[in-house]
Amino acid sequence: MDKEKMPAKESPMLKQYREIKEKYPDYILFFRLGDFYEMFFEDAITVSRELELVLTSRAGSPMCGVPFHSAEIYIKKLIDAAFKVAICEQLSDPHASKGLVQRGVIRLVTAGTVIEASMLSEDRNNYITSLFACADGIGLAFADISTGEIHVFEKTGENREAEVISELSRFHPVELLINRDFVELKAVSRFVAQSLKRCVCEMRDDEEFDSSDASVITNQFEDAGDVKSLGIGSFPLAQKALCALFRYVGNSYKATVKRFTGISAHTSEEFMDLGITTRRNLELCETLRSGEKRGSLFSVLDKTMTAMGRRKLRSWIERPLISHAKIIARLNAVEELMNNSAALSDLRDLLRNVYDLERLLSRIAYKTASPKDVQAMGKTLGTLPDIKKELSAFEPRLLRELNSNICDLSQIASLVENALRDELPSSIRDGGVIREGFNEKIDRLRDISSGGEKILREIEEKERESTGIRTLKVGNNRVFGYYIEVSNSFKDKVPANYIRKQTLTNGERFITDELKKIEGEILTANERLLALEQSVFAEIRDYIGTKLNDIQKTSVALSELDALCSFAQASLENNYVKPEITLDSVIDIKDGRHPVVENLLLDCQFTPNDVYLDCTDNKLLIITGPNMSGKSTFMRQTAIIVLMAQMGCFVPARYAKIGVVDKIFTRVGASDDLTAGQSTFMVEMNEVAEILKNATKNSLVILDEIGRGTSTFDGISIAKAVAEYICCSIGAKTLFATHYHELISMEKEQRGVRNFSVAVTKRGDDIKFLHKIVEGGTDDSYGIEVAKLAGLPNKVVKRAKEELKELEVSGKVRMAEAIEKSRDNQFSLTAVEEQNAVARLRAADLNSMTPLDAMMMIKELKETL
Repeated sequence: MDKEKMPAKESPMLKQYREIKEKYPDYILFFRLGDFYEMFFEDAITVSRELELVLTSRAGSPMCGVPFHSAEIYIKKLIDAAFKVAICEQLSDPHASKGLVQRGVIRLVTAGTVIEASMLSEDRNNYITSLFACADGIGLAFADISTGEIHVFEKTGENREAEVISELSRFHPVELLINRDFVELKAVSRFVAQSLKRCVCEMRDDEEFDSSDASVITNQFEDAGDVKSLGIGSFPLAQKALCALFRYVGNSYKATVKRFTGISAHTSEEFMDLGITTRRNLELCETLRSGEKRGSLFSVLDKTMTAMGRRKLRSWIERPLISHAKIIARLNAVEELMNNSAALSDLRDLLRNVYDLERLLSRIAYKTASPKDVQAMGKTLGTLPDIKKELSAFEPRLLRELNSNICDLSQIASLVENALRDELPSSIRDGGVIREGFNEKIDRLRDISSGGEKILREIEEKERESTGIRTLKVGNNRVFGYYIEVSNSFKDKVPANYIRKQTLTNGERFITDELKKIEGEILTANERLLALEQSVFAEIRDYIGTKLNDIQKTSVALSELDALCSFAQASLENNYVKPEITLDSVIDIKDGRHPVVENLLLDCQFTPNDVYLDCTDNKLLIITGPNMSGKSTFMRQTAIIVLMAQMGCFVPARYAKIGVVDKIFTRVGASDDLTAGQSTFMVEMNEVAEILKNATKNSLVILDEIGRGTSTFDGISIAKAVAEYICCSIGAKTLFATHYHELISMEKEQRGVRNFSVAVTKRGDDIKFLHKIVEGGTDDSYGIEVAKLAGLPNKVVKRAKEELKELEVSGKVRMAEAIEKSRDNQFSLTAVEEQNAVARLRAADLNSMTPLDAMMMIKELKETL
């Protein structure tokens, strides 16, 4: 803060503000003044601009403010704009304080540490990530403070940066803590800057990553003896990342809160490897073009009833399994749920009443839970016995395990129901939280605060009986307060302990010590009632916190149950089948369908297709055919069906046999990366290079139009070399779509290569796409016909045909010369023409051809040969 901009003579309050602000220079300081949070100086200018607030001044200093009760709305806007906020509260009672009210920062709010429901998306996790980089490798820790999840990884291989990028793209953190050596990770740095644009990145001092004191980690958990007991004894780099993360979170909340119940330490053999390009191309959780959920696989499979279930479903989609046993366990659970559709419906109805236990638990642990949060917790726990009863009827091991992990928490449910009113305020500060009959002191204070009518009538009755004055009255007014009134006819019966207060025409008014005491209680009743309600509520909240482990265990089980029910419901609605999961390397799909595309088709049916891939004779399928005919959809659906099977979900097909794959790679579509100075072709080559470097014989590779971003001959050469390398050197199962018909000859040259094409019918100049994949290649891309369908003027289409004839003649000569000169002489023009002729005959639909069409086709084939 620029001291030159300070007024010459500061008030004590502004001086206090400046001293606190100097401790948090990188934060917007929300400074509590009465019912407002005020900001001054540069913060005021920044916030007024970002939130469009009126900028005023105080003692000549810029100032703006927001109401205390609605501060969350404004804080969220600042957090979304990549700011950090320091909450400075009044630590002493303003009414009781002499002089300046004591103030201090009670919490630092950042993108990765928020737990408030209004600041979070219910169907997405909110991860904060800590990354420790050194010469030995990279340690990663991902934590969602709002749900209590922690995931750790260590990457030490040659391909560590690519693996880190894959994890960052999978978890998509909103805040990233890094050490100084992070700058050496050029690829990761570039990815964070370009692809995680909403992620706030902060470099922390090296001391923050010091893991010599293991208690920094173990203190975050109940009864954690050492790091080995947490399962991270063999993860030294991840321990360093965790230490920085826990120090940061502890400083944010100004306390150590034992919110976490365990750490998930992951290895590379646990989940299918899906890079960011694959997840984007397959549109798993959001569409490639608009980034929306609708049109993604997630939108088709999401039949969840809870926020926890939606987050779990998203994580399962982005992290398919590679464990044969775990996949089958999920599939068996889904099958059982589908076979008992009535019970499935009942379970989903019960889950509909389950609130977000994970995030409710975090707010309870951090002592920020509202009365409505606690009530939602109680209602959810009250549904557990019915859920367990429904689950007990199922046999699969996984469902039995989930049932056993749902704990009996009926005691908490009963406590909450008995303690809290049905209609609750949003904040405990508003009072009226505790149910009548739960606490005698609260009931008494509540009666007193409403005027104490019952107590006054009791005193009146008692005094009449003890004095014998039947007309005695107890009343009050604003001037004299509470009094006992006696008429003149009974003045001689007034007891000695009555103190005269006022003389009236018809009587006297008195006060007693008891009445003075009651008057004092009535005048302070509201304040004491509110304090007592807050105390009782805090006891209830803290008692729930003692059951943190059981509630967290239950919430995980409920989220997994909801995700399994979602798989089952989606499979029933869309007529999916149970895939056969095998240990061999065969992918055999009969009548496979694209789960998203078939849901978007309204006026026609999706055309299903078969695919068979193995590691011997069917390793690489070369698919030719025109644009818009369905090649890309066919390849994507194959990858998605494999991915769905390894999630543990049924698949859109008549039959599916899936040999587990370790990775899926896709190179589909074209896009420039201008910010990195890369053309379409360079982006394509980078992606292909990554595939060739990382694919294994157990991988599934999807390649669409390799080499089209350069000259024809270069493109053909690159495409064929890539295909040969994958087939011969890697052995990965591959779908290879291309317009380079010269690649068709590979079927005869390489074992494991098969030609397929998309069936098309042609009548004169008109074509119809059948979207059916058939054996045999094709040498016709129907580009001009597609251009005609797209609406190009007839004059342009006619001219294009003339140019095509000229190019076909001259092109054959140039092609022959180029191939003759090629170093390996690996292309055979005659073989290409023969293969093309055979492919056209195989693909021809004789039933839809007229005799004239057949004669013309034979004439064309003869000319080419």
